[in-house]
Amino acid sequence: MDMNRLTQKSQEALQEAQTAAGRMGHTEVDGEHLLLALLDQEDGLIPRLLQQAGTEPKELRAAVREELSHRPKATGPGAAPGQVFVTQRLARLLDAAEREAKRLKDEYVSVEHLLLALAEESSSTAAGLLLKQAGITRDSFLSALTQVRGNQRVTSANPEVAYEALEKYGRDLVLEARSGRLDPVIGRDAEIRRVTQILSRKTKNNPVLIGDPGVGKTAIVEGLAQRIVRGDVPRACATRRCSPSTWAPWSPAPSTAGSSRNASRPCSARSRPPRGGSCSSSTNSTPS
Repeated sequence: MDMNRLTQKSQEALQEAQTAAGRMGHTEVDGEHLLLALLDQEDGLIPRLLQQAGTEPKELRAAVREELSHRPKATGPGAAPGQVFVTQRLARLLDAAEREAKRLKDEYVSVEHLLLALAEESSSTAAGLLLKQAGITRDSFLSALTQVRGNQRVTSANPEVAYEALEKYGRDLVLEARSGRLDPVIGRDAEIRRVTQILSRKTKNNPVLIGDPGVGKTAIVEGLAQRIVRGDVPRACATRRCSPSTWAPWSPAPSTAGSSRNASRPCSARSRPPRGGSCSSSTNSTPS
């Protein structure tokens, strides 16, 4: 495959896989080393996607380390410390990841494509078997990927910035409702039903809640999140996420203007679900 098509995180994962193989005394870097490297990116996309799919990354990481610990190590006077070779299987995995990227109409091979290629191996390899035992299949991982990245495509070498914008600058109200952290919403049934109706449209499906601070705009969205958890919404809204963010109109200082614009672009892009509309709330307040 063309290595220039790898995203920054994919390149880092391959480099870390090679480093890990050398550190363990292995002469070859294989798919299990790559899986371990992906799991070791604790602030990266893969651990978050695995959690979204219902798998605990730390437990899977421990299982991969256990598997690698049983592999033979290069010892003796002829062993070259740190010298490792890429297996044919790993080369095939990279080709498979490139095909996954093309299938998803992505311009770069990102970490999710690498994980999809590993999951596609299923029980035929140790990495595929460990993923399967952890409940990760190609379909379940694709479902989690759709929830996180929506309808976005990988068009840059650093796509994770866009994926994680709402997680960084907003809150997942559906997750909070599921864990019981939201208070009950009283007296807003009509507004919540209206928002649900608009979101269920095929066109013109972007409700906007406008009002002064404190009038209860966020409460309406919280009520919607609670209904999603209860299953009390139309099918079109059943898989949506509610992530309010506080991007009120303001003029940042010159020193922070660039970073603010970079943050707001992916945040606004991600707020639209894969199919259908988004629900936004805004205030008239101005941050200090």
